[in-house]
This record gives sequence, C-alpha cells and structure tokens, in this order.
Amino acid sequence: MEQVLIVDGYNIIGAWPSLQKLRDISLEDARDRLIDMLAEYQAYSGFKVYLVFDAYQVPGLGKEYRQSRLRVLYTKEKETADELIERLVTELIGRRRQITVATSDMIEQHVIFGKGAYRLSASELYTRIVQNRREIQQRIHRPTTTGRHTLDNRIKSDLLDKLEKMRRGENLP
Repeated sequence: MEQVLIVDGYNIIGAWPSLQKLRDISLEDARDRLIDMLAEYQAYSGFKVYLVFDAYQVPGLGKEYRQSRLRVLYTKEKETADELIERLVTELIGRRRQITVATSDMIEQHVIFGKGAYRLSASELYTRIVQNRREIQQRIHRPTTTGRHTLDNRIKSDLLDKLEKMRRGENLP
C-alpha cells in the first residue's frame, strides 16, 4: 500500500519551536529546514511527501516543484493551503493508498478526516521525525555482528555524505 503524507508547511513551522525561532530570523531558512527534515523522513520512511505552503496573498498560478525528491506546492492566488490540501486528498484518495495529513488546524483535521484521510498533529509528526532520526543513527553506528566487511565501513565519511546527498537527489557543489 502506498503511503502519502501531506504537510501543511506554515502550520508546522508555527508549531515547532526550533522552526519558529528560525522563522523569526528568516522564513526562507525555516522553509528550507523543514524541506530538509521531510526529505530525510521521506527517504527513510517510504512515505511519499507533499509539502504545501500558502501563497494566498501572492498573485500567480501557484507552483509545484521537487526539492530533494520532495514535492513542494505553493497555492494559487486566492487559494488557501487548506483548500489545496483538501483538493490533494480528494485527488489522491483511492484503493491501495493511505493518505495522512499533518496539521494542527483542528477544523482542517476534521475536514480531511471526513474525506477519508488520516490526521497527524504537528507534535506527532515531530515525534515521528525524531524517532526516524534515531533509527537512522542506530543503523549507521550499529556494529556488524556478521563479521562481514561492507563497503560503507571502508569509505571516508565525507564521501559517504556525498553519496547520501546523491541518493536523496540533492545537488552537489
């Protein structure tokens, strides 16, 4: 079953203290940090992640692009993030697909739940991401019990970092 996670970007930024502090300095940096965190989560969890940002007051047709294999969407003029999320849920809902929406907006949680999607609060998503990171760290630092000599044990960490960025689809310098 395909698992899809739709994230209300500004709602999450406003709910996570570390991103709130970063937002107060630079909204763009807070968005980029959230994108990085969700890209890592997507790469490890297997969820297909859509990140939605509200461009309600900005003229234009909205846009969608991929960054680190993550789908980032900005709303159209006079469209709210909630409206775009509801439209995405309607388009994506189907057999063999589980849709989860991450937002702490209670009204939006009720609406998407009524459309058949699961809901996830900002704090629950944060907990999942932290747990995801712990699992990644444990896998990286777990000693090999089989006695096998794998390639990743012999490659320098800077090269491993570059390979990981390539795996995630990030641009290299």
